Amino acid sequence: MTSFLKVIQLHKSESALIKKALKNNHEAQHVLFELHAPKMLSVCRYYIKDLQFAEDVMLKGFFKVFVNLKSFKNEGSFEGWIRKIMVRESISFLRQQKNIEFSLEDVDINDTHANTITLSLEVDYIQQLIDMLPEGYKMVFVMYAIEGYKHHEIATMLNINEGTSKSQLFKARKMLQEKISELNKITSYGVK
Repeated sequence: MTSFLKVIQLHKSESALIKKALKNNHEAQHVLFELHAPKMLSVCRYYIKDLQFAEDVMLKGFFKVFVNLKSFKNEGSFEGWIRKIMVRESISFLRQQKNIEFSLEDVDINDTHANTITLSLEVDYIQQLIDMLPEGYKMVFVMYAIEGYKHHEIATMLNINEGTSKSQLFKARKMLQEKISELNKITSYGVK
């Protein structure tokens, strides 16, 4: 008796996968998840320090991706569309945890010393430095420096004013610069 293995061929094209996923094809949904999950976990991890929580947020985000897939209009990249969902889910999670605080102190945002951070460090160490930032600083820094949002977009998403977004970014950069300077002093003195 010969048994045949039925192979369901999925198109490699993302748009074909999206069309199949729209028809609740679970295999197409799984392939889309597998294609985008590693990057989307990184997005969630930028915002959320605890990996387990970041994974939970990513999974919740993918649930929303597939529930709202019909609203994807093929304007821009699919990855970019998913990324926005992940950012919003991460912000929502942090709001629920009440971990977001924005400092309202006045700061000279034209101080160029704090605005120039050279990051030639290992990625894991950079993530650790970002994780040390207060949540408000961290969120604005990630949205601006990593995700590429403009201050007016950040202000709208976080329900803050644009000036607060700019000052949070300035403070985050300044704090990161101080940490990097400390590291440079330690390594230049040979202490590790």
